[in-house]
Amino acid sequence: MSIAKKLMYVASIFAFVATFVSCSSDNNESEIETPSQVLSSTTWETTGAKDKDGNPVALTDPNVSGFVGFSYFKADGNFAIYGLNDVLRSIGIWSVSADGKTRTITALKPDGTTLFTRVVDILVLNTNEFTYRIHTNPNDSSVFYDIKHSKVSHAEPNLGQLILASTPWETTAAKNKNGNPVALTDPKVSGFVGYSYFRANGTYAIYGLNNVLRSQGTWFISPDGKTRTITALDANGNVIFTRIVDILTLNNAEFTYRIVPDATNNPAEFYDIIHKPVNHLEP
Repeated sequence: MSIAKKLMYVASIFAFVATFVSCSSDNNESEIETPSQVLSSTTWETTGAKDKDGNPVALTDPNVSGFVGFSYFKADGNFAIYGLNDVLRSIGIWSVSADGKTRTITALKPDGTTLFTRVVDILVLNTNEFTYRIHTNPNDSSVFYDIKHSKVSHAEPNLGQLILASTPWETTAAKNKNGNPVALTDPKVSGFVGYSYFRANGTYAIYGLNNVLRSQGTWFISPDGKTRTITALDANGNVIFTRIVDILTLNNAEFTYRIVPDATNNPAEFYDIIHKPVNHLEP
């Protein structure tokens, strides 16, 4: 082989390698995910916590238990966080700074107003781990906890909690056991009429259609999604009453439950209370 042919052969090899490297570089660049894309790529489960000295902290410890659960950071900018028992804890909107150093969540009330905003420092964020640092004492920055989350395959609970907490509900109609309409002013149903706000943190408030507070306390939906329970509390946290109702319909367009006024002596007598989503700020 002549020297010229050898040079041409070597040059062709360099050209091939350069093209291959260039293509590989382009492919890698296209696979690079932003911090936001990484956070929204999976469900996260809280799997550990450490104090400022690096010592493990039990997830049941009151200092960290409020940050424990399954987190769903959705690509549309909304989030939902559930406890490890699948009970809804908070919903709202989220973002990660462009440099990937902080994550912000703004928890929302049913009427869309802000419940709280929390900004945390991101220590680790990759496809398998998300760890952030939370400063729990606003007056002492030296007090903090590192909350570790791991990638997990855990379907988001689908029991109506998210739907019930995502909007205010207005009572719009009622029916008796025969399916006949009942006026909302009828004493048999008037005590169940109003604007309802089921907050994602497990508390609720119900106001009359005149915006006067009727009851407040705690709420939850049964694990099978078939009943809703409210426990009304007074200003001191004492129980006034507990009411369990059967859920007939719960979707983005309607929430209807069945109330049996005297289940012991007259279980056949019931009323269906119908609610619709409404744009109404909590008084």
